[in-house]
Amino acid sequence: MNILCIGDVVGKPGRQAVEALLDGLKKEFSVECVIVNAENSAGGSGITSRIANHFFRLGCDVLTLGDHVWDQKEVMEYLNTSDYVTRPANFPEGVPGKGWCIKETSSGYKIGVINLLGRVFMRYNVNCPFLALNKIVEEIKKETNIIIVDMHAEATSEKVAIGHFSDGNVSAVVGTHTHIQTADEKILSGGTAYITDLGMTGPDDSVIGQSKEAIIKRFLTSMPVKFQVAKTDVKLHGVVIDIDETSGKARKITRIQRAYKFKT
Repeated sequence: MNILCIGDVVGKPGRQAVEALLDGLKKEFSVECVIVNAENSAGGSGITSRIANHFFRLGCDVLTLGDHVWDQKEVMEYLNTSDYVTRPANFPEGVPGKGWCIKETSSGYKIGVINLLGRVFMRYNVNCPFLALNKIVEEIKKETNIIIVDMHAEATSEKVAIGHFSDGNVSAVVGTHTHIQTADEKILSGGTAYITDLGMTGPDDSVIGQSKEAIIKRFLTSMPVKFQVAKTDVKLHGVVIDIDETSGKARKITRIQRAYKFKT
């Protein structure tokens, strides 16, 4: 089966790109399941229930989040009721939402999705992602061997370490958060597909999705500036992973990059 993982969707340009390109990608690759990191989809910061529901209407199956999960306050109640929007699983106990889910596709396949947050150079004091992953994988394996991990982290080393740590126990580890697609897609020795970062679905002519001028001004002056989502050179980034339906081992990982002309 083929699973499509789409990198961090940034603001309206990213949402439009998903809307315009998703159906074509699903047909081109015979996609069974679509997993989208949507933590920057609301104006470049967080997600709302309205945007989440729009993604589902477009044909997305599971949404993952990250360190911007709490930026839109109204989403907290929604996270408690949504089965297929996941926030990082290694937040302390008692926070809103779920850290993992199992999605059954129209063909009857069950796919486990785990959302994790890194601890290196990140703003939240979360629990150990390695230990959290082990515990959740054990639960999901009771129902399916097909497991996708979204490792939302800043440090390349932390993502790579999670990949090798989970090699052979999960189908894929895909990195998110840094918004720059890496060229290191591979199948690890134990059969786990890996990429350090899926990349960004949003405006490439930017500084990781935001207006170049504002970000450069902040670097030059160290003064606070208002961030604005850029609008030009929009691209969808992600990967398609071919997974054996029985063993859960990955057979192939294909990096994708598609251009989209943003309509203001």
